[in-house]
Amino acid sequence: MRGTATSPDRTIQVTVDASGLLVDLRLDERTRQHSAAHTARHLLATTQAAHADLLSRITKATTSILGTEDPTAAALVESYRRRLDPDRSTPDAPR
Repeated sequence: MRGTATSPDRTIQVTVDASGLLVDLRLDERTRQHSAAHTARHLLATTQAAHADLLSRITKATTSILGTEDPTAAALVESYRRRLDPDRSTPDAPR
């Protein structure tokens, strides 16, 4: 399973694998018209969007197979949520 996202200006496309690692990055030639800092911000935001897409896909697949009330499904989805979106989950250790 993979997650994919494209930047709003369509200059960056990011794909992450099931563990959230970057497996594909596509940069349009128009990225050269922007500063490196601008491109970096958009790259990070697009990667976060790809993580959100992956989490959505994992959630849908898990709940369709195990059901929304299954504790195993909830634990699996929460484990992905902690890894892919650490700011929205409950911290399990001080940072």
